[in-house]
Amino acid sequence: MTSSELWTLATADRYDAEEGEMSSAAVLGPTLAFLAELAGDGQALEFAIGTGRVGVPLRERGVPVAGIELSEHMAAVLRRKIDEDTLPVVIGDMASTVVPGEFTLVYLVYNTITNLLTQDEQVECFRNAARHLTPGGRFVIELGVPPLRFLPPGQVAVPFDVSERHLGFDTFDLVEQILVSHHLTRDGDDGRYRRGNSRHRYAWPAELDLMARIAGLELERRVADWNGAPFTQDSAKHISVWRKPV
Repeated sequence: MTSSELWTLATADRYDAEEGEMSSAAVLGPTLAFLAELAGDGQALEFAIGTGRVGVPLRERGVPVAGIELSEHMAAVLRRKIDEDTLPVVIGDMASTVVPGEFTLVYLVYNTITNLLTQDEQVECFRNAARHLTPGGRFVIELGVPPLRFLPPGQVAVPFDVSERHLGFDTFDLVEQILVSHHLTRDGDDGRYRRGNSRHRYAWPAELDLMARIAGLELERRVADWNGAPFTQDSAKHISVWRKPV
């Protein structure tokens, strides 16, 4: 077991509804095209596959997909969408769980590597990706750039969403590289809000490159989004691709 926090049954059941925008064609279209091109004629393995937001449509696109998922509740939601023979999922952590077979692509989307709360575990995640890849295969991570430029001296919180039904902000422990995402979500029209939070270990692109090097992978490409926009100092996130040498 890693330090990742487990998704509960209640969270898993409402996850797809709360992440509706991330499941839109505008978001998924470029994501699936990017991943399918890298997978080529091989198999893809998704770490922390969750409810299958990306894995299920990628499989429907014709790419053989397998998954690793820590939360049995999240995997159960995925299983309502697609059967085990079509998209097998192993329950376990992404830092050490081994899936049978070899893969041309291993991918980890939507900031999920930050669920591993220590640097050692994040390094092991890279090693586990390399373990599954065929020579020439790629490991892809989608991750936000830590928004520390928005922190003036003495401030520890950065808002990321202020809308009618949701207030979201992150607080930062700059020594341990831990951020806590806080959410206040209005479920109904009675004015009441549901409060939740989750812990994450943020990492800079350069730190990930060193983790990749430790795992024997080489940086091949880094862009700002799934459409391939250039990554700059002002980019809010990055899509990074590391390759296993032939």
